[in-house]
Amino acid sequence: MNRARKAGEQQKRPTVYDVAAEAGVSAMTVSRVLNGSPGAGPDARRRVEKAVVKLGYRRNENARRLRAGDRTGLVGVIITNIENPYYAQLLLGVEEVMDKAGTRLLVGMSHADSEREARLVADFVSRQVDALIVVPGGGDASHLAADQVRQTPIVFASRSSDSIQADSVLIDDAGGSRRGVETMIEAGHRRIAFLGNAKHVTTAQRRYEGYVAAHSAAGLPVDPALVSRSCSDSETSRVALEQMVASDDPPTAVFAANNQVTIGIIETLLRLSREGRQMALVGVDDFPLSALVPLPVLLVDHDPRAMGRTAARRVLQRLENAEEKQPPMTLTLATSLRWPGDAKQHPRP
Repeated sequence: MNRARKAGEQQKRPTVYDVAAEAGVSAMTVSRVLNGSPGAGPDARRRVEKAVVKLGYRRNENARRLRAGDRTGLVGVIITNIENPYYAQLLLGVEEVMDKAGTRLLVGMSHADSEREARLVADFVSRQVDALIVVPGGGDASHLAADQVRQTPIVFASRSSDSIQADSVLIDDAGGSRRGVETMIEAGHRRIAFLGNAKHVTTAQRRYEGYVAAHSAAGLPVDPALVSRSCSDSETSRVALEQMVASDDPPTAVFAANNQVTIGIIETLLRLSREGRQMALVGVDDFPLSALVPLPVLLVDHDPRAMGRTAARRVLQRLENAEEKQPPMTLTLATSLRWPGDAKQHPRP
């Protein structure tokens, strides 16, 4: 027991008081030496510096900055899942800007779980992060309205929140989706399936609105049997499309509201193509090896790294102008239509 206690004491991180005792000076003198302040003689400085090296003392920079009223140099980033290459690219964009600013990141994944997201937010705030960049998982966002959180600048990226007013960096979800669906209508398709997330996910809602707007502009009704708003991953997307194509009046085209949906349905589309039933496909966001897919795929595309950089710059602007009470702003990035592979047109219905 005594040996265990002694080992624990040896592993304990040395404090200013330990340095003072080793050097035979006061804690105030140690503080003056470490901060480069006047008031400590040459002999005292040498003894303090020698004690620092001997004990392996290191200052807690976060605590020192907080006492001085400075920032900690930490920003928390919460994404849904880094397995999605989209969010990995977004995170790289954030890191690119923050690294140049000398800011370090704390990164967490919510897995689109509001309770997990709330725990991450509380943990990051308790660690005195200067700001938060959040991709909201959707659903309840009340944890972002707590008093201790509201004192921390928040920037939403990719998704926004209907219940919390904060700076947001988004893409033109509705406009890009509408243009993508219109290309399939122009190619002669009238039965176009929509596969996407639940409506509480703000990106899914805006993309569905674009899908509906394209139909309305063409004077076409939206068939509820061709709409699935519960595609949370690749597998649920595959199952949803399989059910639609097995119906008596199947779709001839598909609008995939995110890259995980697109990845999930490619196998089904390849099978149908081999059977002579080639379908048109428009998907939002690029995905790995998209240029190698042996099907015509039109992407509603944008640069997630640019989104990450924009969100990071907005955080830095908020921190630099902390005294100014500016209202939240929404920055909307443009999308473009792009054929990643050799095929450059939709198959006809």
